[in-house]
Amino acid sequence: MGTNRLKHLYIEELKDLYNAENQFLKALPKMAKAASAEDLRAGFEEHLEQTKGHAERLEKIFKALGESPKGKKCKGMQGLIKEGAEMISEDPAPEELDAGLISAAQRVEHYEIAGYGCVATYANLLGEGEAESLLRQTLDEEKETDKKLTQLAEHVNLEAEQAVEPDGGNGKGKAMKAKAARA
Repeated sequence: MGTNRLKHLYIEELKDLYNAENQFLKALPKMAKAASAEDLRAGFEEHLEQTKGHAERLEKIFKALGESPKGKKCKGMQGLIKEGAEMISEDPAPEELDAGLISAAQRVEHYEIAGYGCVATYANLLGEGEAESLLRQTLDEEKETDKKLTQLAEHVNLEAEQAVEPDGGNGKGKAMKAKAARA
């Protein structure tokens, strides 16, 4: 009997998500540390705990499948995290960094939402009811996190828009010059 191609894809995608969650587990504390807005920092810390649960759910699914979660590197998450790390290393003004951190986090959430939506559908088609339920639970949490980030962005982005840096070279002060030019 041949290999069910959807089941093969399902397992590969689960491995990808498992690696993605573990990469994000390492990045979230750095994002929390870089955030200056207290509610953003708290949101990252809360999502860190939630992400641990996401990885545990995936481990439970792998155990039920008799498969190992190891063996795949999620290049998509690797790229998203690298972009976020580059932004942090550029050391922008705190308001700009907070807005950028939200953007980076939402990109991660959208990536995860797409991944969990697909594997939940695969689980349904493969008759993996318990796995589907666990995956949909994670999917709902990822969507909720995205919604919270959007709410945070409403005031964080406004603070970034209103922030003006003194002219200190290296491109600093551009916001102030642009604002003065508009006046």
